[in-house]
Amino acid sequence: MLYFTLASKAYARNLQYRGAHMVHNVASAMFGFMYACIWIGLGADYALGDYGTQGMVGYIAFTQAALWVSSFVTNGLGIPQAVRTGHISLDLMRPVHLFSHLMAKEWGQIAYQFVYKSIPIYLVYYFAFSLQLPGKASTFLYVAIALAGATYLSICINYLIGASALWTTESSWLYWGNHAMINLLAGFFIPIEWLPGWLQTIAWWSPYPYLLYVPTRIYLGFDDVSYLWGTLMWCVLLTLAGLLATGFLRRKVEVQGG
Repeated sequence: MLYFTLASKAYARNLQYRGAHMVHNVASAMFGFMYACIWIGLGADYALGDYGTQGMVGYIAFTQAALWVSSFVTNGLGIPQAVRTGHISLDLMRPVHLFSHLMAKEWGQIAYQFVYKSIPIYLVYYFAFSLQLPGKASTFLYVAIALAGATYLSICINYLIGASALWTTESSWLYWGNHAMINLLAGFFIPIEWLPGWLQTIAWWSPYPYLLYVPTRIYLGFDDVSYLWGTLMWCVLLTLAGLLATGFLRRKVEVQGG
C-alpha cells in the first residue's frame, strides 16, 4: 500500500502540468516525424532489410513513443539533488529501503508519461503514417512485458547513476552519457543489426538493447520473444547492483553538525 501511495502521488503531481507537457509531445512528435521522413526518403532507393520502408516508419514511431517509459527517467532518481541539499540523510533514515522508495515514486511518473506522452505520440504517428497494429493478442502481452522490463532496467541504471553522486561532485555527465548510449546501443536511430559487428558485440554485452530494440522488434512481429530472457537476466543483475550500491551509500553518508 505504501508503494502504491508513493506512485499514485507522483502520478497526481504530474497531472498539474499536463498543459506544459503537451508542448513536449509536439516537439517529440516533430522529431520522430523528421526521422520517419528520412527513412521514407532512403526507402525510395534502398530495400531497408527485413523492415522495408513502412516497417522502418513503424520502428521509428514505436521507439519515439517508448522513449518516455524506457529512457526519460528522473536524473539519478533525484539522489544527486538530495545529496546536494543533505536530504539524502533523511531518505536513508526512513523505515523503507531507499531503492524501493525511489523506484515506487518513479513508477508513478512513468505511468503518467505512458498515458499522457507515449500513447498520444504513437497515435499521431498511427494516423499520420497509416501504421498497422500487431495482429496477435499475445504480441501485446509480450510487448507489455518487454516495456515493463525496459522501464525497470532504466530505473535501476538511473539509481546507480544517482548513487554515484556520493563519490563525485557532479554526476550529470553519467546521466547524459547514459542517454548517448541509449541513442547508439539501444537501437534508437538505427536497428542494432545494421551497426558494425564490433559495435553490435558491445551492445549485446550491455543492457541497452533491451531498453528499445527488443520491445520494438517484438511489437513489429519479428517474434524475438526469447530476448525477454535477456531482459530478465539484466533485471536481476542490476537489482543486485542497486542493493549493493545502497549498502556502500549508507556507509558513505556523513551528516555534519547533527
